[in-house]
Amino acid sequence: MRRVRHEDALRGDQGVETFLGLRDAAGTGAVFRELATTGLIDEKESFAPRQTCDEGVCSSSTWLQSQPMCMHHELSYTLQFPGLMLFACLGAPTDGGTTAVADAPTILDTLPKRLVKRFERQGWLLIRTYNDEIGASVAEAFGTDDRDAVERYCRANAIAFQWQPDGGLRTRQRRGAAVRHPVSGRRCWFNQIAFLNEWTIAPEVREYLVDVYGADGLPFNTFFGDGDPIDEDTIQLLNTVYEDHTAREPWQAGDLMLVDNIRTAHSREPFEGPREVLVAMADPVHLTDCSPPIEVTIK
Repeated sequence: MRRVRHEDALRGDQGVETFLGLRDAAGTGAVFRELATTGLIDEKESFAPRQTCDEGVCSSSTWLQSQPMCMHHELSYTLQFPGLMLFACLGAPTDGGTTAVADAPTILDTLPKRLVKRFERQGWLLIRTYNDEIGASVAEAFGTDDRDAVERYCRANAIAFQWQPDGGLRTRQRRGAAVRHPVSGRRCWFNQIAFLNEWTIAPEVREYLVDVYGADGLPFNTFFGDGDPIDEDTIQLLNTVYEDHTAREPWQAGDLMLVDNIRTAHSREPFEGPREVLVAMADPVHLTDCSPPIEVTIK
């Protein structure tokens, strides 16, 4: 992770806004494109909607500002994911809203070996039930609401799918929980097991979602790779290990942060006041380049 602070980029009497061009989406996009090795990429299978701000540049995920977005690796449930995440703060909140980070090899080494071995043997399962109210809709996640196009994408990306009687979509995909970094070769805990699990959701929010959609119809939930539920204690353990190894520093307007998406998990903490952080994804990596511990199959 590399962060360029406002004061780090001062040049004479010119601030970072002039030096880096982080005044608006267009200038930020230009900086992002210069920093990306192989270009910016479009997001597919998003879990929450974003606003497009410039070519390859979007807003932070739309998420209740009173609720945290817990540690995760962006799009770690896809077959091709960004190797690099770029963040730029155009407006800092009055309180909170930090994009915190945690070192994935350290997380892997700290977790109980028995738990790691189970996830490495079985992988993890993500089940999504798309709707137009919570999380990304089908059109937002896949870039289209055409059923044939969605089904083709799912088949090509090892995603089992089922159209519901009400027209909604339910998907299942099994992925490995750890990978080898394609450059360093280090083993990294790389997934969204805790973040997308029902037990990470605030109790009152979970109760509401279960009441509205049913326990089997939550917008997203995670399981052991064999389909067994992950108990609340295990999710709490994962989140505690993340918290114990979290590095955080409040945003300042003009900050630029680059995150190795495989080596480093990131989160977004609750906040108050307006917060404008632009995001881009770059340098795509295919799962097969990371020595996944399990074969990706449709289950």
